[in-house]
Amino acid sequence: MSASGGHAHYEIRVDGVLDSQWTAWFDGLQVSDDGEETVISGLLTDQPALHGLLAKIRDLGLCLISVRRLDHGGQAPRPRRPQLVRGPGRR
Repeated sequence: MSASGGHAHYEIRVDGVLDSQWTAWFDGLQVSDDGEETVISGLLTDQPALHGLLAKIRDLGLCLISVRRLDHGGQAPRPRRPQLVRGPGRR
């Protein structure tokens, strides 16, 4: 779910290779392999949809590697740069 509470794109990686025939079982999300991992990605409507997808992965007995929320361009959000906090009297 995005910060505004709407839809968000996710990329989920699991160990092992599933072919694209699993797309229908994963409700139309893109299923592709990346070497020895499977990447399941696409737009999810909300947090319950994400949890439902994770439950399907669990039910298949797949080993979850990572879950990433992507920005609208399909890229991972840029990490926030830490801000330097200075104490009183310092410039």
